[in-house]
Amino acid sequence: MAVDCGLSSPLGPPACEKDAKALQFIEEMTQNTDSVQERVLSEILSRNADTEYLKRFHLNGATDRETFKSKVPVVTYEDLQPDIQRIANGDRSPILCSHPISEFLTSSGTSAGERKLMPTINEEMDRRQLLYSLLMPVMNLYVPGLDKGKGLYFLFIKAETKTPGGLVARPVLTSYYKSQQFKTRPYDPYNVYTSPNEAILCPDSFQSMYSQMLCGLIMRHQVLRVGAVFASGLLRAIRFLQLNWQQLAHDISTGTLNPKITDPSIKECMANILKPDPQLSDFIINECSGENWERIITRIWPNTKYLEVIVTGAMAQYIPTLDYYSGGLPKACTMYASSECYFGLNLNPICNPSDVSYTIMPNMGYFEFLPHATSPPRLLDLAHLEVGKNYELVITTYAGLCRYRVGDVLQVTGFHNKAPQFRFVRRKNVLLSIDSDKTDEAELQTAIDNASVLLKDFNTSVVEYTSFADTKSIPGHYVIYWELLMKDPSNKPTAQVLNQCCLAMEQSLNAVYRQGRVADNSIGPLEIRVVKSGTFEELMDYAISRGASINQYKVPRCVSFTPIMELLDSRVVSAHFSPAAPNWTPERRR
Repeated sequence: MAVDCGLSSPLGPPACEKDAKALQFIEEMTQNTDSVQERVLSEILSRNADTEYLKRFHLNGATDRETFKSKVPVVTYEDLQPDIQRIANGDRSPILCSHPISEFLTSSGTSAGERKLMPTINEEMDRRQLLYSLLMPVMNLYVPGLDKGKGLYFLFIKAETKTPGGLVARPVLTSYYKSQQFKTRPYDPYNVYTSPNEAILCPDSFQSMYSQMLCGLIMRHQVLRVGAVFASGLLRAIRFLQLNWQQLAHDISTGTLNPKITDPSIKECMANILKPDPQLSDFIINECSGENWERIITRIWPNTKYLEVIVTGAMAQYIPTLDYYSGGLPKACTMYASSECYFGLNLNPICNPSDVSYTIMPNMGYFEFLPHATSPPRLLDLAHLEVGKNYELVITTYAGLCRYRVGDVLQVTGFHNKAPQFRFVRRKNVLLSIDSDKTDEAELQTAIDNASVLLKDFNTSVVEYTSFADTKSIPGHYVIYWELLMKDPSNKPTAQVLNQCCLAMEQSLNAVYRQGRVADNSIGPLEIRVVKSGTFEELMDYAISRGASINQYKVPRCVSFTPIMELLDSRVVSAHFSPAAPNWTPERRR
C-alpha cells in the first residue's frame, strides 16, 4: 500500500519518501532531456579537453554540440583499440580521459576472439549505483508489499584478469558485485536478497550456486521474487536444482553442509542459516522427485509475484520455458545496460515481454542515434527521434569513449515526457547467442572452415550450412546443420571424425563462448546435424514458394522459423556432439 509522504509522482503514488525522491528525479530528467544531454556533453568535453584523443580533433576548448559533431568522428572498437592497448600496457597519461582509468570492463562482444576492454573510472560506479537505486521505486508502483519479503536472485562473479600495466579487467557485473557500493549497500526493506554476499562473491560457480539455492530453499516462504541477470541464468538454476535436490534436501534435513562447499566465508555464514528442518527436507523431496517440473518455481516458492530476468533480444527464446517452470508469472526486465555505459530503465516493468521498452536516462552519458538503413547517415540527438524508427546507438561517456558505436539496434516505441522509449531490436551482426556469448556470421564461417579441414582425408566437403540456438535443453547449445558432398561414398567420415569437427568448431569460437562452455557451464556441447543431399535446395524451394526472389535468395546462416526447422530436422541423417570441452583459460592480456 502506498504511503502518503507528502510527495507524489506522475508515474504513480510512491511507496515511501525515498521512492518519491527517486520518481521525482526520473521526472526531472525526462522532462528536461535535451538540456540535460547538452550539459552532459559539455561536462565530458570540458573535463577531457586536454586528453590526447580530443586534442587530435582540434576542438580548441569548444564544448558545444555543433563543433563536437563536425570535428569528432564516429568510431568502432577497432578504431580505439591502439589507444586502449596503450592504457592496458601501463601508459597513465590522459589518453582518452582526464581521470585515471580505474579498471577495464570486459564486453561480451569480442574483437579478434578476445573480450573488448572498455575503460572506466571510479565515479562511473556511483553513476551505475544511481540507476540501480531507481529500479525498486518503479517496481513498487506495480507490485505492492515487496518490503514484506526477499528476492531470490542467482548472482555470480566471473573470472578477472590483469592487463600488462596492472589494471583489472572483468565483466561489469563482477565489478559491481565486488564494489564497496554493493558490499556495504545500506539496508533497504524493498530490496533484500536471500543470497549472502559471501555466496555471490565466491569464484567457484558450483559452490556459489549451491549455497544460493540452499538459502533460497531455507527461506522459501519469504521469497517474493525470483531472478537472475539473464533468462538463461535462471533456467540454469532450475537445472541445478534438478541435478542436486537430493544433496540439498540432505543438508536441510541434517543441518550439515555439503562437504563440496569448502569456501571458508560461505561455511561461516551458512552455519548461521542452516539448521535441521526435516519437514522442509521432506517437502523438497516430494516436489523434486517426480517427473513433472511444471510450475516448480511457484510450487517451491509459493509467494513469488514475478520473475526478474532479461527476456529481450536473444533471451526471448527462453520465454516458453520460463512460463512452463513458473506457471506464466510476469517477467520483469528492469534496466538496459552494457559494459560501455548504463543507459536506462523500464518504467513499466511488469509489461508483456514483447512490449518491453526502456527509457534512456539522459544523465548517464551523451547519446546519439544513427538512423538505420539511411544514407548518407546523419546522427540525431536523443530528443529528436521518431516513433517507429530504428536507430543504432552511439555513445559518448565520462570515461572517454567518444561517438562510439555500441552495436545495439533500437526502435523508438513512444515517449515518457520528452525522453524516447526504446525496444531492443537486436545486436548488430550477431547470429547465435545462448547466454552472454555473441557469435557473428564471419566467426561461424571461420569455425566451419577450420572444422572442414578434418574432412579432407575423406574427400568430403561442407557444401552448405545453417545454424540455430537450441534452448530446449538446459543449458542451451549451438546446432549447425551441414550438407556434405562425399566424393567417395566408400570412404565416408566416421562418427568419431564428425564429433571432432564439433570440437574443432568450438575451439575456433571466441573466448566468451569457450568460458561459457568450460567455466560457467552456461552453454552445452555444440552439435552438428548432417542432412541429406539436396536439403538446402528444398530450403530454397520453400523460401521461393513463400515469395522470395530466386535471384536474391541467400541461404540463411541462422534459422528460427518453425517450418524451416521442421524441414531441416526431417532430413537429418546423423547427429554429432563435441566429445570434450574446448580449451579455455582466463585471457592473458598482451
